[in-house]
Amino acid sequence: MPLLSPLFSPLFSRLMRAAALISLSIACAQAQTLPPAVNTDPARAQVTLPEPANPQLPSLILIGDSTVRNGRDDGQGKGAAGQWGWGNPIAAWFDPAKVNVVNRAVGGLSSRTYITSGHWERTLAFVKRGDIVVMQFGHNDASPVNDTSRARGTIRGTGDETQEIDNLLTHKHEVVHSYGWYLRKFVADIRAKGATPVICSPIPHKQWDAAGHAKRDKDTYGGWAAAVAKAEGVGFIDLNEGIARRYDALGMEAVRQLFPQTVPDEHTHTNWAGAVLNAQVVVQGLEALGDPRIAAWLKPQAPANPQPPAREDDRPVVDARTVHDEAPRDASRPTLYLVGDSTVKSGGMRGMIGWGERIAPYFDARKINVVNAAIGGRSSRTYFTEGRWDKVRDQLKRGDVVLIQFGHNDGGRIGDPAMKNRASAPGIGPETVEDTRPDGSKEQVHSFGWYMARYVADAKAKGATVVLLAPVPHRDRWQEGRDFATFADWDRQVAAASGAQFIDLTLLVADGYKQIGAERVNGLFADARTHTNAAGAEFNAERVVAGLKALPGNPLGPYFADRAVAAQ
Repeated sequence: MPLLSPLFSPLFSRLMRAAALISLSIACAQAQTLPPAVNTDPARAQVTLPEPANPQLPSLILIGDSTVRNGRDDGQGKGAAGQWGWGNPIAAWFDPAKVNVVNRAVGGLSSRTYITSGHWERTLAFVKRGDIVVMQFGHNDASPVNDTSRARGTIRGTGDETQEIDNLLTHKHEVVHSYGWYLRKFVADIRAKGATPVICSPIPHKQWDAAGHAKRDKDTYGGWAAAVAKAEGVGFIDLNEGIARRYDALGMEAVRQLFPQTVPDEHTHTNWAGAVLNAQVVVQGLEALGDPRIAAWLKPQAPANPQPPAREDDRPVVDARTVHDEAPRDASRPTLYLVGDSTVKSGGMRGMIGWGERIAPYFDARKINVVNAAIGGRSSRTYFTEGRWDKVRDQLKRGDVVLIQFGHNDGGRIGDPAMKNRASAPGIGPETVEDTRPDGSKEQVHSFGWYMARYVADAKAKGATVVLLAPVPHRDRWQEGRDFATFADWDRQVAAASGAQFIDLTLLVADGYKQIGAERVNGLFADARTHTNAAGAEFNAERVVAGLKALPGNPLGPYFADRAVAAQ
């Protein structure tokens, strides 16, 4: 199958060179004001990795670091201009009806920490007979073997020497092996499952030698990867050499366009165009192995212009100065407080309305106040760290009720700038993850469940009743399976352990969507998948009220208005 992409046609090359010269001039002019390259790899990767879409099909499974899968594969919110690993665009070459392409790489990890973090154990559980597993490590293996930051380095080379350490990061005793030893372990584990391992050398950096050629890595990780592949008799793709040759053919200026332009000193992570180039070299290397499975899995024609996946809806951190802080109208009455993100209160921006802005008419204003204290762009973490919860807590009194819904902004990697310092750690445990704020200060980030439990404890101490709500579902995640499964489970566990009540609003809304059908559901949103319009907010408010009326003891029963609730 020919793999001559337009990316390498003579015309395209000339256009690339011309564009590169223009962009280079701009970059040079702005170099003094542009920020330095940002390392988006966290010390402890908190990611949700994809699983085989169809377990009945064979899988092409990818493991590696951020040059294979960068962050959440979203370009840090910058689209094609952001950072991308080659493991994302490579899927466009394969027929999803014949093979799963499963990118299980994790940014920030080395061959060693991919194993010690538990990611390899979880990935190996999906590997079955007939699969092919492609590995590419090396970029992070040269890091320190033992420190308080990442402790991810491996012993240089391919030998059997070891180093015993008391890991300063994990506080565990550990025997550290060589880079080659870890690659051999991957190979052995894959073969034990009846699958086929393939080793890649690391992609080259955007660096040049004295003659103006792309720098190779034959004497270290590139050469060591090749040596292990030869000794173990497994397939080898020399990405380091193959991509470097492409860089030499394109020229220095054109290659610069394959890396993010807003960070001119970025030399490791490619943008989307660079990831596509790298993916093409990987595919050619897979074909050269002569495995008939690869030929069967590939599409009849190579994709002409693979595009990055659609961006997530914009979820800006709303400037608190632009939001009016609501207060109880009559302090002598009980108050229903709503705490959450933009799906609870959007304020009409670009037609977006949260369900909390349509729930007040369901309550008798003569008996209870309704105060919507939600604000867009917040997570369970940032609502707490910004002091917004303190303001609510200080107003609470015995007899009040607090509804709390977070989750939309809690996911993603701690340490990824795209998450705007709002991701919480997964789970409900007491462990923390250190994050660096934009001002350089350090923050110990707690788990999602920790923040929710703190809200419950504070409110109960004031004599208030707390109801935790699972997040409202996305527009594209209600027809099959379920959305926000982990957050709903964490909310449920926290509620059970701390004496709060729980409403699975995700399922309540999804069930309502199923009743009215996709065509009507599509008309309830103001953007692609997250924020509702006025009609959608009204629909979701009805579901919240139905959930409240079904709670044990019906704590808000005395305060409902005489209004028919369509969701009942």
